[in-house]
Amino acid sequence: MQSFTHDTYLSPFSWRYGSQQMRTVFSEEHKRKLLRRIWVALAKAQSQANLVSAEQLDELVANQDTIDIERATEIEAEIGHDLMAEIKTYAEQCPKGGAVIHLGATSMDILDNMDAMRLKEALNLVIIQVKALLAVFITRMEAYADQPCMAFTHIQPAEPTTVGYRLAQTAQDLNEDLQDLIRVHASIRGKGMKGAVGTSASYTELLRGTGITASQLEAMVMKDLGLEAYTAATQVYTRKQDLRIGQALSSLCATLYKFFIDFRLLQSPPIGEWSEPFGSKQVGSSAMPFKRNPINSEKIDSLCRFVEAQESVLWQNAASTLLERTLDDSANRRLVLPELFLSVDEILSTAIKVVHGMQVHRAGIERNLASYGIFAASERLLMELGKNGANRQEMHELIREHSLCAWAEVQAGKPNTLKQMLCEDATIRAYLQKEAIEALLDANQYIGDSPERTRKVIEEIRDVLSR
Repeated sequence: MQSFTHDTYLSPFSWRYGSQQMRTVFSEEHKRKLLRRIWVALAKAQSQANLVSAEQLDELVANQDTIDIERATEIEAEIGHDLMAEIKTYAEQCPKGGAVIHLGATSMDILDNMDAMRLKEALNLVIIQVKALLAVFITRMEAYADQPCMAFTHIQPAEPTTVGYRLAQTAQDLNEDLQDLIRVHASIRGKGMKGAVGTSASYTELLRGTGITASQLEAMVMKDLGLEAYTAATQVYTRKQDLRIGQALSSLCATLYKFFIDFRLLQSPPIGEWSEPFGSKQVGSSAMPFKRNPINSEKIDSLCRFVEAQESVLWQNAASTLLERTLDDSANRRLVLPELFLSVDEILSTAIKVVHGMQVHRAGIERNLASYGIFAASERLLMELGKNGANRQEMHELIREHSLCAWAEVQAGKPNTLKQMLCEDATIRAYLQKEAIEALLDANQYIGDSPERTRKVIEEIRDVLSR
């Protein structure tokens, strides 16, 4: 038996990334218990055809969870076949029932159904976490729906939005990701019990004269497992299923990557509006004691890139399954499927922590609004001048000239004098009083209907979460 300690290579997913719950889903012990559950379900169905005796079935059921990985590893080292090693281990524990384990089956009848069951379990854990993350977003959106802040286009100050509305963009995408994940979860199917190339020839022959057909046997097994079966399959279920799961997880990660790279920009001191929660004893840098690096957001983006890269592997598996089956997907699926889910598990748990504890710095928000908000509010002034009869094109040029002068002042580190310029301009004053101009240049009020749209997104999410 191999010893997995810290004096040998361990995957970061074994101990650093992912929850114990997700690791359990992809553990060898859980895998082998699922394999035995499938063999028992097959034996139960075959007992209906009098191919398995009650005594044999009882023995198989009694030893169903008596996993012995050490013994199976010994046998595999000798025979070079992991599934047969598990069958032989199980058979050694069942002197009578061992003779009928795997009767009529091929390896992928067992392994692919096991994978489908495991994928459903793992995807369910992801769905639970996405719902939890959306609940945290709702709390933040409600708190900041009306909080004005500068929005940026081309990473340049643009017009005001609200913190809640910025959060709503991500929450809206997450809500759609959640619905995709739920749809994909509901669509997961197993190979069923169809034999070596999917024709059910072995089962048809085995069941001849019993009054039970191969499709009826399959239906009994799959009902016992709580899993739908594909109508048609080769030696394996279509690898498009793995690809669909990978695409849904990759899409979720695209949403989160975008949000957390934005978070990193907003935490940068020149903007300084948001920051991650930071522990009192947390170290930001080994060299620079003052640093408060956005390490959680960076970890999320790093793992999101990893998830996206796995989608390509799954595409190749789906496209390159030659004829009825080749084995060149087997090794990478042992890596890709668990690591996909463990990555997403770590991403979501970290995202929940960051959004729950995120700090919104009003001083930074107000500084940026004071520096740049008035430029955006000048558009509001332009529209009001047009309503009062001024020539829109002439006013646009006039405001543009004043804005460029004020922008140069701001870039030089001087106070922004745009309001003073506009309030004292005689051409503008011919249409509006100074008090009206000052009110129009208040960027805090130039947020449109973003608070209402934020609350509408909250309603849409709550509708999905309540289903």
